[in-house]
Amino acid sequence: MRGEVLHYDEDQGFGFITGADGNRYTFTRENLRRETAMPNGTAVEFQPGGGQARDVFSIAAPTAAAAAADPGIEAAPAQAGVPPPAAPPPAQHFGRSSETAEPSDLWGYFWRGVTQNYFNFAGRARRKEYWGYCLFWTVCLLIIGGIGLYTDMDMGGFDSDISGTITVGLCGTFLLATILPSLGMIVRRLHDIGLSGWLCLLILIPTIGSLIILVFALIPTQARENQWGPVPAGVRV
Repeated sequence: MRGEVLHYDEDQGFGFITGADGNRYTFTRENLRRETAMPNGTAVEFQPGGGQARDVFSIAAPTAAAAAADPGIEAAPAQAGVPPPAAPPPAQHFGRSSETAEPSDLWGYFWRGVTQNYFNFAGRARRKEYWGYCLFWTVCLLIIGGIGLYTDMDMGGFDSDISGTITVGLCGTFLLATILPSLGMIVRRLHDIGLSGWLCLLILIPTIGSLIILVFALIPTQARENQWGPVPAGVRV
C-alpha cells in the first residue's frame, strides 16, 4: 500500500504513516526496509497489518510542500518535460487521541490519562506511563484531602455530629471522577505485558488482588507487537 509519512522521530525510532485507505499506521525503525531518513511528507510503500506498517521504504523524494514546511529538506528537482509532483493534501488525523505526541514528563502521562484517555480501555501503557499516572493521582488525592481537612477544621466541622463532611465529600468526588481513567490505565498496562484487561477484576479481591495488580505493573513492556497494538513510543526494544 502507498502512504505518506506524517511524522517520524529518528531518536525514538517511532512514527506515523497515513495510508491510501485513509487510515493511520504506526511504524518503528525495525519496520524500515533500509535505514534511511523519513522526513514529513515522504511517499512510501508498506505492508499494513494490525494498525502497523511493515516493510516500509521510500518511493519518492519529499515534495516541495514538505520542503517548505521543513527548511532542512530539499525538494526533488523537476526533470525536463516532466511536471513536478502535486503537493500532497493536508495531513489528516485519524484514530484515537492517545496517538498524539508522547508526553515528556510524568505529569504529562497523568494529564493525558484523565483527559484524552478518560474512556480508553484499548492499546498499551508502558511502565513509565502507569507509574507517572499513579504518582500524580496520589499527589492530587493528598492535596484534595488536605484542603478538605483544613476547611473542616476552619468551620469547626470536627466538633459537630457531621465531622469531616467536606473532606469525605471532596475525596469521594475525586475518586468517582477518576475511577474510569484509573481502570483504563490498569487495563492498558495489562495489555502491555500481553495479558487480558479483564484481569483488572482481581483488584476486587481484598488485599491480595491489589498486590497481584502491583506485581503486574512492575513487569517490563513486552518488546514486540501483540494483539493490543505495537510497542509504546519511547520504549527501547
